[in-house]
Amino acid sequence: MKLTHRYQSGACVLTIDGEVDVTTSQELETYLDLVRRSLDDHLIVDAGRLSFLDSSGLTVLLAAAILAQARGAAVHLVGLQPRVARILEITGAMIAIRTHEDVEQALTAVGIMSGAGVAEPV
Repeated sequence: MKLTHRYQSGACVLTIDGEVDVTTSQELETYLDLVRRSLDDHLIVDAGRLSFLDSSGLTVLLAAAILAQARGAAVHLVGLQPRVARILEITGAMIAIRTHEDVEQALTAVGIMSGAGVAEPV
């Protein structure tokens, strides 16, 4: 798994390349803790190269979403591969995590949410 990030328009944009499973989920959690400047920041996860996500990785993302929602922000997943999207659908995680086709769409949503102060999932 390779993790990279950048800050853009009030959000931390994180790119995950590879698999997130029981052997790498702790690395993802630690990375999120290190790169998020504030829990108030929206987190956009570019999952276009995320080939596999198991329950431990999903737990990390859901925990980040709960923390973000408590602070008026959200977690946004973009570019989901069918296999990963299916896991989110089966588990009902789509309720807590917003999904978008690409980073630009997520940034637009962040701008709207930030302007309106809205934190509820769409």
